[in-house]
Amino acid sequence: MSDTCNRQVWLASRPTAIPHAEHFGIREVEIPNIAEGEILVRNQYLSVDPAMRGWIADPRGYLPQVKVGDTMRAFAVGEVLMSRNPDYVVGEMLMGIFGWQEYAAVAADAVLLRVKERDLPCSLALGALGLNGITAYFGLLEVGCPESGQTVAVSTAAGAVGSIVGQIANIKGCKTVGFTGGPAKVRQCLDEFGYEAAIDYKSTNDIDGAIASVAPGGVDVYFDNTSGPVSDAVMRHINIGARVVICGTAAYPSWNPWNTGPRPERHLIVKRARMQGFLATDFSDRFNEAAAQLANWIREGRLRYREDILEGLENAPGALQRLYSGQNDGKLLIRLAAAG
Repeated sequence: MSDTCNRQVWLASRPTAIPHAEHFGIREVEIPNIAEGEILVRNQYLSVDPAMRGWIADPRGYLPQVKVGDTMRAFAVGEVLMSRNPDYVVGEMLMGIFGWQEYAAVAADAVLLRVKERDLPCSLALGALGLNGITAYFGLLEVGCPESGQTVAVSTAAGAVGSIVGQIANIKGCKTVGFTGGPAKVRQCLDEFGYEAAIDYKSTNDIDGAIASVAPGGVDVYFDNTSGPVSDAVMRHINIGARVVICGTAAYPSWNPWNTGPRPERHLIVKRARMQGFLATDFSDRFNEAAAQLANWIREGRLRYREDILEGLENAPGALQRLYSGQNDGKLLIRLAAAG
């Protein structure tokens, strides 16, 4: 390769809450050599995800904490440039944990998905056909277990995961209620993503009353991306046998000190309801199944998506701040020069 420079975004200091641009730096290093069993991937798109805040902040998380000085861990999609692993060939498109950088030398365990749906944009491997879509797919269908005619409520309903949850629930014949912030996102939920009702939590003083109005029969499945006051209100409206799916806790900028609030236990007991957390990687052996089904729904026009794409690696440091302030309009991505 004529170009020997690899630009990386690295963690320069550890934030106490939402990471801002000043917590990161951009550096130039040599493109790495690959060892036996590894592949060299040239990234085309980088993902910006709520989970990245936890990777920075939580030393007890499901992945090791990103250390100061490390290249920022991130999902990315790119093309195999070199391979010393017989399972991967040059030219193949892959999605995995490749980091906020232009080139990544990785072992096979960093690869999460082969990008097989080549008739669709490869950026979707980080959104509707990637971890966002797969999280929605398994979280709703395997953990939430919705039945036709039941009511499914979703927080951050216009987000990269929530928007897909609502649409899958519609496909399965459920009534859908979304929680989102601001009139523009309410319109998105209703007009683009097919929610039957959408509640603007930012302008609604009586969330309990709003839930009772749009879901008078109660909530059978709650897909929770936020925790916080919205979730506290939904708990008061769950039905007997309800399933509460815990996907995220975006309502809180930090869990140090630990956040406290209303207790759900009485609702769970009296209503014989179930609350369960999950990670998409719990279903890693079925990723291709989910991606194939999601792709078919997109081709059929039954699943819509929206992407918010920032141009260039230099926009990555401030992207998490943008995400948590709600400035994004769809799945937030960074497009690199390799994408063309």
